[in-house]
Amino acid sequence: MSDSPVIRNGPNRRVALKVIGATLGAGAFAYASRPLVQWAADQSIDEVLRHHYKELTRDELTQILRKLEAETKEVHGVDVHIEDYPAQEGVQFGYALNLSVCIGCRKCAEACHKENNHDRRTNNSYIRVLEMDQGSFDMERGNVDYDHAVPAPGKYYMPVQCHQCDDAPCVKVCPVEATWKEKDGIVVVDYSWCIGCRYCEAACPYHARRFNWTRPEIPPDEINPDQGYLSNRIRPQGVVEKCTFCLHRTRQGRLPACLEACPTGARVFGNLLDPDSEIRWVLENKRVYVLKEELGTRPRFFYFFDV
Repeated sequence: MSDSPVIRNGPNRRVALKVIGATLGAGAFAYASRPLVQWAADQSIDEVLRHHYKELTRDELTQILRKLEAETKEVHGVDVHIEDYPAQEGVQFGYALNLSVCIGCRKCAEACHKENNHDRRTNNSYIRVLEMDQGSFDMERGNVDYDHAVPAPGKYYMPVQCHQCDDAPCVKVCPVEATWKEKDGIVVVDYSWCIGCRYCEAACPYHARRFNWTRPEIPPDEINPDQGYLSNRIRPQGVVEKCTFCLHRTRQGRLPACLEACPTGARVFGNLLDPDSEIRWVLENKRVYVLKEELGTRPRFFYFFDV
């Protein structure tokens, strides 16, 4: 459970929905909130009245985890283990990607899709691989729908995912504090607290958040049973989700699934506070590029080149 300051008088979800309705107007709100109807129907009284994640006692959180496991068994027919993985002391995570060797194979996106229990019908992933013209860094002009052999002449490839910004716009706009930054630098979402307003999705300059318009469809034999409460547990319909640097893995000393899947070694992950880590060496010795640096979001995801 997070060690962040406890919220005692923060906004609640009912007030937030009223504010959103007044802002959008009745017609627009009715259309925009249709996915929330199913979300509300799925909420028990206990879930609606429960405390914010940061206020939960260890016993309360344990009860929630066991309840989620039972619900997953009932809905999907598989046994899973859902745990809360707190941030470690003395760790600040960072990620870097070598644009000189990425070949655009999308193996990282495929690994993310499987590791994080994404909806199979939409082939969702937290990673978008952009095919870019050499010499350009405008991600808005990148092509995510390429279907030819890679790498293509005159092109390079830029995978984009959550940048875990230190000054995260998504965190600032959430009306119910369902998303926040943990002490190890990871921006998380409590999917049981999110109201699906999608303000965070609109605020993210990296287009790194996804909205569940329908209930995720995953064959039982493809469900990853090792799950984190704030990471890869199966998300409900009507909430926004995002990359967490695979915190259910990385907070236990393992590497992100996308890094392990990369066939060219383009990805580097580690503790920014460790002077002997590979990520520190890259940042101190390579030509490092920050995507949309002019926005001042201070990302923890970096790009670099060999030359």
